[in-house]
This record gives sequence, structure tokens and C-alpha cells, in this order.
Amino acid sequence: MTSTFTGRVAVVTGAARGIGAGVAREYVRRGGRVALIGLEPDELKTIAAELGEAAAWWEADVRDTEAVTAAVDAAAAHFGRIDDVLANAGIASYGTVRQIDPEAFERVIDVNLNGVYRTLRATIPYVIKTKGYILVVSSLAAFTPLAGLAPYNASKAGVEALALATRQEMWVHGVKVGVCHPSWIDTDIVRGTEADLPSFKAIRGKLPWPANGTTTLEDCVAAICHGIAKQKRRVYVPRGVAVANFTKPLISSALAEPIAKRMVRKTIPSMEAEVAALGRSHSAHVPVTDKK
Repeated sequence: MTSTFTGRVAVVTGAARGIGAGVAREYVRRGGRVALIGLEPDELKTIAAELGEAAAWWEADVRDTEAVTAAVDAAAAHFGRIDDVLANAGIASYGTVRQIDPEAFERVIDVNLNGVYRTLRATIPYVIKTKGYILVVSSLAAFTPLAGLAPYNASKAGVEALALATRQEMWVHGVKVGVCHPSWIDTDIVRGTEADLPSFKAIRGKLPWPANGTTTLEDCVAAICHGIAKQKRRVYVPRGVAVANFTKPLISSALAEPIAKRMVRKTIPSMEAEVAALGRSHSAHVPVTDKK
């Protein structure tokens, strides 16, 4: 187990906290080296110091093509190779489509979807050289869109399509591309949203399993690292998320609409009122910067 990634180098975006930081630590524990890329330099520096010579960090906004490319190029020069990529950087927002600030909506799409494209564009040349593996983080939300999370749903559905198309493109180069679909993971985003919006927690409680539960960060990290090691086509966290993929046509059909209508009749007005009172369209920890 501890030698799974010996001799390999991973690039991890969104590496400052949550899933990205957890995977970076586990990748190194299993013998690999890791390039940490993210927006929070203090957190990145702390993780790199903890991991020692097996890690190095670069500050880059995935909304900035030049910054992402420069960080990846620097990582490849520093470590001499790139074998694995976890395109993980992502954010969520608060508010319905009629309510959300346009800049907040666009930020989610730019980080979650365009940011993955920029990561792929920058890393693919190096991964082709090593015949490596890329894992793109989508979400359960790609299969089960929820009212109040429209930009997140749209971005994660788009990310799935982007990853599957890229997977086909990489066949001729001997590179494998996978898609990860986490449900709700015990991270700052989920904890912050539940604290900010009680209606969000209420909605989650009414959803069927596994959407009504929370997976530990440790279990999520273990599943992702197993997926990287095995170069899996799909990584579901927890495994029950696979059911949502297979039943996606039913979830979005007219048969399911009466249930959804009953659920949102009270929760959406409550959510809109909570967002209006909160005065912001995102979790407090999300770094909100101007696009470079």
C-alpha cells in the first residue's frame, strides 16, 4: 500500500484544503511526489512543509490560463515528470437562478468547468510522455440537479462531458482519463453551506440515499487514491452514487417531478430568504479574487 505511487508525480489542483489536500497527503504516504496548485498560499505552504521534499507548491487561479500553464510547467521542471493529475479545484454558490449575482454564477462555471479545461490543456503534454492518468472531479450533481444549485449542477455535468470526450481523445496516446463523482463529502464547502443555509440541510435530509448522507473525507480520499492507482474509468464516492448514474433518465423524467415539486414548494422560498439575509453568494472560505 505504501509503495503504490513510488516513482510517480501527481499534479493536484484545489490542493489547499479538503479533497485536494487529503489526496496529496495520501499520494505522498503511498510513495509518490506531488505538485500542489491552488489559491491559498498559506495553506499550500503548510501542506508542502508537512510533506517535505516529496511536495512543492505553486499559487495559481484556475481561471487564469497563463498562471495554470506556468504552474504546471514549473512543476514538471521541478519533479522531472508528471504521471497523474487530479483536476479537483471547484467551488459552489448560493441562490436560485433569478437571485444569484451574475458574477458568482459565472465564477462557478469558470472555476469548475473552464478551470478543468485549463488544467487538462496544461498537463496533457506531460502525461502523454509518461502514459499517465488524469482524474477529473465531477459530482453526484452531474446526475441529480437540485434547485438552488444551478451553476454547480451545470458545471459538474459539463465537467463529466468534458472528461469523457477527453478520454476518447487520449486513447490514441495511451493516456487514461477518469471521472470522479463524489456525493456530499465532509469538507469546508458542505459544512459551510449547512451552517449558512438551514434550508439546504433540510433539502438534503429529504433526498434518497446516498444524497442524504455525508461521506468522511478519509473515505473519499481512499476511494480517489484507489481510483488513481487502478486508473479507473469512474470513481463513485460512495459507491452507491453509481445508482444515480444508471437511473439518471428516471430522475429527470416527468415521473419524478411531483416529488420534486412537493419538496421545493417550501424549501426554495426559505433558501432565497436565507441567501438574501446572508448577503453573499458563496461559502465564507471561498477565495473571491478578480480574474487575472
